[in-house]
Amino acid sequence: MTGRPTLNQRRRESTRLEIAQAAAELFAARGAEATTAEEIATASGISLRTFYRYFSEKEDAVAPLLAAGGERWVRLFTESASDLPVREALERSAAESLSPSDAPAAEALRWTRDLLRDPRLATVWQRVHADSEERLRAAIADRCPPGTDLLEIRLAAAAATAAIRVALEQWARSGAPATGPGSPRELGARCMRELTAGLGLWSRVN
Repeated sequence: MTGRPTLNQRRRESTRLEIAQAAAELFAARGAEATTAEEIATASGISLRTFYRYFSEKEDAVAPLLAAGGERWVRLFTESASDLPVREALERSAAESLSPSDAPAAEALRWTRDLLRDPRLATVWQRVHADSEERLRAAIADRCPPGTDLLEIRLAAAAATAAIRVALEQWARSGAPATGPGSPRELGARCMRELTAGLGLWSRVN
């Protein structure tokens, strides 16, 4: 579907985000295991039945927050200048997506750190990572000329998303700040350089 989302779609997405924020706050305070779906629903101002219309399990409720950074990265990459080399566009857009630009972005990054420290949310994080890789693969393919080896495109998307995943996981386990040395942006740039340096795709696309 193209064009602006419908009013119902925007309301649904807004509700999903409100639930995700409520779940993130509860999970950060007491952990996913000790939090119930009913508590998340109550904190969100909805019924338990409504909660299950949006999410099948309580852990899934934080997926929209965990996915937000990857979605922003792919969007920034897609919107980057067409004459910018693909590898450089990936690095620049990743760096921007890992840099909190305002208070809500900084808060989302703090929630991400708390959520990645919870082993009960590992499956949700892996699924979000896989979805991000799929979106990035399609975006890279759009930047490549016809006939480009699909395996090389897939390898580039896998390496790039793995770089961001490793960077965020490393940061979440550390005491480093959200900006500056040891931040997601710094770790992301380092991981991106090292994991994507030898890809053959770069020699065949701008």
